[in-house]
Amino acid sequence: MTVLPFAWRALVRQPARSALGILGVAAVGALLFDMLLLSEGLIASMRDLLERTGYDVRVTTTADLPRTAPRLDHASETVAGIRRLPSIRAALAIRFADASASRPSGEPLAIAVEGVVGDARSWTVLRGRDIEPGLVVVNEAVATALGVGPGDALMLSPSCAESQALPPIPLRVAGVAGFPFELTNELNVGMPLETLDAACGGHDADTADLILVASTGDPDAAATEIGRAHPELRAATNREMLGRIEQGGFTYFRQISTVLTTVTVSFALLLITVLLTVSVNQRLGEIAALRALGFSQRRVVTDVLCESSLIVGAGGLLSLPLGLALASGLDRILKSLPNIPAAVHFFVYEPSALAVHLSLLAFTAIVAALYPMRIVARLPIAATLRDEAIS
Repeated sequence: MTVLPFAWRALVRQPARSALGILGVAAVGALLFDMLLLSEGLIASMRDLLERTGYDVRVTTTADLPRTAPRLDHASETVAGIRRLPSIRAALAIRFADASASRPSGEPLAIAVEGVVGDARSWTVLRGRDIEPGLVVVNEAVATALGVGPGDALMLSPSCAESQALPPIPLRVAGVAGFPFELTNELNVGMPLETLDAACGGHDADTADLILVASTGDPDAAATEIGRAHPELRAATNREMLGRIEQGGFTYFRQISTVLTTVTVSFALLLITVLLTVSVNQRLGEIAALRALGFSQRRVVTDVLCESSLIVGAGGLLSLPLGLALASGLDRILKSLPNIPAAVHFFVYEPSALAVHLSLLAFTAIVAALYPMRIVARLPIAATLRDEAIS
């Protein structure tokens, strides 16, 4: 009989202990898999989100993130100048503002406004058409909360200056759109920058918080050209932005992942080592008899390693669907944190995470079997058989 079937028969003869080991590996393996998804998931999700917008360079007045950097003046002129650069395919200036509207019941709602100018858009129109002067797009949350759709009127009260109490302005909804960086349940409205300027009574007219740029293929070259043409501005590629975001706090999740990965692997090692050691100690007489019948030392040692591999392999297979289900629930919980874009996920599957997961499980199977393999390898055959006969 070959080694694997022989090891399988040894496990089947102890179903309770074998099931305990498999379920234990499945539990810790699921947690291990989730920690690997978490370690790079947030950055991978942000990278995917930035790439899906189609813009690969962000331009602000300083190295700070948008909404915290001073606004840039003459947004329309600046966008037009950037658009004429050889390595630039499209450019879009965005100004963020706050506004309020009222439900049909009279309940006030806080709304985030994006005023844009340029030859592209940051959102995707889902129903209706895109903006024109006096026309706006709303996201699904606004459409649901206010009961509006393409062609409907919308009264919006902008909040552009702390010292100004601006009256509500009548607008018309051109369409319903998806905003890439909208927060969960956030109410968003997009409109032309000139419409926002008019609504704000000329306050901070033709200013923008940032400019989104789509290069012709080389974002680094585009950022360099923008820096030469506008030395007062700071251009950063998506890769640089991700580096800033990662240094700004996302490493916390990687550190948590590393700590929990170490703990789960250590627990799996202890669990499998104890189970195999108990199993081997209960079968010392049987193993000694097999050695006396002609089984080589290598054969019985390999048998122990195969038992470990079968337990870890079966538990590892169960850990994958269990880990994905657990990750889905944990992701929903973490996405409820404030200021997290709805399209961002904390747990993201990547082939590299699966490869590391399988490697760690293989490492666990080998290391956990070392001590019971040592017991089997040094087993005194004659003394063991004599003790079994006496007992």
